[in-house]
Amino acid sequence: MLIGIDVGGTTTDAALIDGGQVVKTAIGPTDHQDILGCLLRALDKLTSGIDCRKIERVVLSTTLITNLIAEGKQDPVSLVLIPGPGTNPDDYHLPGQPIVLGGAIDYRGREIQSLDQSQVRAAAARIAGQGIKKAAIVGKFCQRNPAHELQAESAFRDAAPQVEVEVGHRVSGMLNFPRRAATTVLTLATRDQYREFAHAVVQAIRNRNIDAPIYILKADGGTLPLDRSEDRPVETIFSGPAASVMGVMALAPAGQTSVVVDIGGTTTDLALILSGQPLLSSKGARVDGMLTHIRAFAVKSLGLGGDSAVRVAKGHLTVGPDRQGPARALGGPLPTPTDALSVLGMAQVGDAALAMKAMQEVGSSLGCSALEASQKVVETSVEKIVREVEQMFLEWEQEPAYRIWEILQKERVRPQNVVGVGGASPALVPMVAERLKARSIVLKHAAVANAIGAAVARPTMTLSLHIDTERGVYSVAEDGSSGEVSGRNLNLQGAEDMARRLLMERARSLGIGEHADEAEVTNSEIFNMVRGWSTVGRLLDVRMEIPAGILPSWGGAGREN
Repeated sequence: MLIGIDVGGTTTDAALIDGGQVVKTAIGPTDHQDILGCLLRALDKLTSGIDCRKIERVVLSTTLITNLIAEGKQDPVSLVLIPGPGTNPDDYHLPGQPIVLGGAIDYRGREIQSLDQSQVRAAAARIAGQGIKKAAIVGKFCQRNPAHELQAESAFRDAAPQVEVEVGHRVSGMLNFPRRAATTVLTLATRDQYREFAHAVVQAIRNRNIDAPIYILKADGGTLPLDRSEDRPVETIFSGPAASVMGVMALAPAGQTSVVVDIGGTTTDLALILSGQPLLSSKGARVDGMLTHIRAFAVKSLGLGGDSAVRVAKGHLTVGPDRQGPARALGGPLPTPTDALSVLGMAQVGDAALAMKAMQEVGSSLGCSALEASQKVVETSVEKIVREVEQMFLEWEQEPAYRIWEILQKERVRPQNVVGVGGASPALVPMVAERLKARSIVLKHAAVANAIGAAVARPTMTLSLHIDTERGVYSVAEDGSSGEVSGRNLNLQGAEDMARRLLMERARSLGIGEHADEAEVTNSEIFNMVRGWSTVGRLLDVRMEIPAGILPSWGGAGREN
């Protein structure tokens, strides 16, 4: 048995899968002040009358990190930068006012300016004096040589032991200094509260006599053991949109190109699946206005959902982008698309009389009947989604993965399917698909597709290996690890073999070693360094991935034709 639970912005959805079939589901309201309670109530509904010893896997998708950041409840963090010459930290648009230290490492990891220790001690004293208990120290090219970060970390421990320090190369070893800085700050700012939540989840589940492994869904659609995710909490941000994409991969026709339209109560999330593979954002997730190194699907959120507020001002009808509560049919304060669908007989939610009254109010402001007002609300909602999908395709066409796909396929892609997820999708998605001249697919389990996607998603992993044979060193971007390597004439095959070995070791350390055989090389490059007339070394880069995918045990059961 597999369990998936997705805590969304409006509802918490859950699914129990046995033998490749969805055998039980549960849906309840989300209380953002009690996410743990939402998870456990959904779990209790699923497991009522079930032999918990048969549960093999529990996967969670939560809004915890999203909420912490959106509500400004993350822990305060001071940012300390070692940018080196030629950069202006003011251009990075990072949070707060970063403290800048002298010192520099070049792109190959060579020290070109020593770290100014007096500045480090002064920075530590300043941060401690402000009462801030966390500091992120990030140096440019620290992933190629972490010496300055480690020196600064050691100095902070001596000068201000009460300040917790995290360094950039341990959070991300990928190129792009400002994104690494933003990712380090967000990691440190959310880590303690995430750990507290994760420990509480594990304890509560174990108290229910469920001994199965517990996983969390990441923004790239992969799962990670919950206890191994505590050092990298921000990877779980946007796990809700990722869950909807994985739900479509599990339930929609395999290998096709589809637009995912996940209509929730507050927002509609849009994503693209190219020939069965989700499109990843080349720039990483944007969090709180900052680009990060968080690997995530290319997802666009639109302020439109079943509970979006419907208003009329000066004869002009608007739907969203805000939500003021549930639909009027469910006791909410304002008319919503859900009320309009109820009046049109396209949905059966709550009190039909209250929905009719809400649409009569809208019709009165527009000078039409409640039925005509309902049609206008639905048409406005559909138009808003269609317009956003068309705009998204223009943006998606700038994504490298999209362009590579078009080169390989020798055609400009347009969606074969528009796949609906979420409670309002059965009513709205067919109309969206008709406008886009695509096939409409409303999943059988559309309301809980996110939970199904979480339950059957397999682990993902990326490993980016950089080798400098002249210096005799290597580094791994994802965890900042590094070491020595021998052989100036190392070739690409040798580098790929090394990358695979390192990936297998890292996968085992994270508890997902059984999936390492699914890794594939997605990019490899070699650059010969020549001095005079001789080759003095090589720079080699290899990228390996365990891509997003579905557990083999799912086997396509329940998939739409």
